[in-house]
Amino acid sequence: MTAISRVTLLTNPMAGHGNAPHAAEQAVTRFQELGIDVVAIVGKDAANALELAQTAVAEGTDAFVVVGGDGVIRLALQALARTDIPLGIVPAGTGNDHAREYRLPTADPVAAVDIIAAGRTETVDLGLIRGAGGSETWFGTVAATGFDSLVSDRVNRMSWPHGRMRYNLAIIAEISRLRPLPFRLVFDGEREVVADLTLAAFGNTRSYGGGMLICPNALHSDGLLDVTMVRAGSRTELIRLFPTVFKGTHIALDEVTTERARTIHVESPGINAYADGDYVCPLPVEISAVPGALQIFVP
Repeated sequence: MTAISRVTLLTNPMAGHGNAPHAAEQAVTRFQELGIDVVAIVGKDAANALELAQTAVAEGTDAFVVVGGDGVIRLALQALARTDIPLGIVPAGTGNDHAREYRLPTADPVAAVDIIAAGRTETVDLGLIRGAGGSETWFGTVAATGFDSLVSDRVNRMSWPHGRMRYNLAIIAEISRLRPLPFRLVFDGEREVVADLTLAAFGNTRSYGGGMLICPNALHSDGLLDVTMVRAGSRTELIRLFPTVFKGTHIALDEVTTERARTIHVESPGINAYADGDYVCPLPVEISAVPGALQIFVP
């Protein structure tokens, strides 16, 4: 159990279609009711928010609390990984896959604060992506390459419409351009797979994209990443496969294979890596599980 008298609270004001500031107000009020001091920070942009988080960690705090979704959690992980400062989550995003994994209430900021104040933490793994230029990026849920990352690329180029509809249109556009993507993956420096894939996903946890169980058997404390590789040869196959991902039953299909490894080298020309829903860097990359890299408050 972790004794808490002072927390730093970072809010992404854009999370949850702008609902995060209200959730943050509720969270701050609840912490104060419980006699816990709160230092609230809001970055002007992602770079500034990361700088503020790193400063808070360096100066010390009993807990670092994030109000928002998976994107701002990923930002916080860059400061918290391999430290002894635990992460608290007040879910206020649209996907909330971290919250789903750790059984946190997604529509009750007060209940989320009560979990943090109770002080029960779990030691969990994180994923780490090393890019060709030496960059390192931590992630908590799933790293995506292939069709998923092409959809995200397209979303990032679009200015209209807003919200989920933008993703829906991007998915339709990429399905219409569906093509085999040449991948080379090397598992733990030993097992090599060279194949045309639709996508490859690397799960520290089970879900991404707001509950899609792309790696349904992933465990966040086993020191390994679950890898899901999809070979959908046609648009029809991909469309038929898509609903099964929400149930996690896709891994039984002939078009899907799975692996489990500590470190995976990933190559595919022209493809970018995304993690926790955000752009990371172009392939090739090395994606690893780092055991016990994070302390997180859980029920």
